[in-house]
Amino acid sequence: MSAAPSPFSRGTVIGMLLVGALAFVALLWFLGNSTGGSGNNGGAHVGGKGLNGFAGLAQMLEAEGLDVQRLRNRQTIESAPGLLILTPPAGAEGKEIAKVVEARRYIGPTLVIAPKWFTSDANSAKAKRGWVQIISTVLPEWPGFADNVAVELSDGKSPPAGGWRVGERRGMLPDDKQVESGSGKGLVPIVNAGNGRILAAWLDDDGYYPGLNDFAGIDPDYGGDDEDLYPVVMVFEPDLLDNWGLADKATALMARDLVLATADDRDMPIAFDMTFNGFGANRNLLTLAFEPPFLAATICLLLAALAVAWRALHRFGPSLAQGPEIAMGKAALVANAAGLIRRAGRVHLAAAPYADAVRERIALALGLPRGLVPTEIERLIDVAQERRSVPGPTFSSAARHLRDARKPHDVTRRALVLQNIERLLK
Repeated sequence: MSAAPSPFSRGTVIGMLLVGALAFVALLWFLGNSTGGSGNNGGAHVGGKGLNGFAGLAQMLEAEGLDVQRLRNRQTIESAPGLLILTPPAGAEGKEIAKVVEARRYIGPTLVIAPKWFTSDANSAKAKRGWVQIISTVLPEWPGFADNVAVELSDGKSPPAGGWRVGERRGMLPDDKQVESGSGKGLVPIVNAGNGRILAAWLDDDGYYPGLNDFAGIDPDYGGDDEDLYPVVMVFEPDLLDNWGLADKATALMARDLVLATADDRDMPIAFDMTFNGFGANRNLLTLAFEPPFLAATICLLLAALAVAWRALHRFGPSLAQGPEIAMGKAALVANAAGLIRRAGRVHLAAAPYADAVRERIALALGLPRGLVPTEIERLIDVAQERRSVPGPTFSSAARHLRDARKPHDVTRRALVLQNIERLLK
């Protein structure tokens, strides 16, 4: 007698096992993290779709192709890589905000948005879920966080603020008479009102932030020497980033550029915190299974189960081919050469050749005649900068500063200035 054939193929069995395992893991994760829906309750956070919410900002960044996350775990936000956007309410604990900000200074940039509007649910039959109506204003009270910074709110009797401005860029505010601004020592203004008040700024420290320098239109070399320190940006006027303010196209574009300048890297994930707004998930055994250091054990168990299932279906397989001991290709060659130069302490010797290479690339991109002497080429590049209104120092002065650099971090910073000029001229 012959055995009856299996009613399912091997591929079908594997698919059923994978789908079942993934569904079980997803169920455990959702139970442990208690996502609690979108959070569209009319609050001033990333889940809010009312005038004072920031759902529009998150959707706009997602439409740009950026990695946008919504975090509900307090331990996660303190160690999450990338840009963290905090939207604490007026009554949040200032010491808790300071704890999160300080824990992230060498992990990623932090953008803190101050609250302004006191709202209630919209009293209309046509109102959708999450819509609000503004009742009054409220200032943040965060003792223990940035105590040297004062937040002020102009009343309705004050002259209009005149919108916002960043360099030559201008835009409108939805309520030009009730504008929230900040003041204090150690603030570097990013966005100002028409009357000069500071609407957004970053905390002046030992860090070097070229993205913010470029966005604010200040000296590209401004900043400290700590290139590993990340910035803390404070937005005092929430209408620069909330749904109400983003109704204006110029404000929406400025908000996007401000976030990207703070991150200074499009590949960096952007996380919105929801824990300060009451959407934090409680820690339990299921959440611990998906958090370090227990996450490693969970992954090992899943991989072991996958390996057992795979070996059950494929007892033998082809032998593994061993790769070369030394990596091949141009990338490996360049990396090895760069490591050798840095290890030998001769980084400054690469400054002049790099400046010459950038000069030749720009000359080729601008279509300058061949055979010109280097000084004439740099003069023509300076003329092209002036005609195209490229901000920052001239190419000739930036190239001279780079050639004079001796310390590795000076070479890096000044090379970035040339790189920015090349990017804007091409």
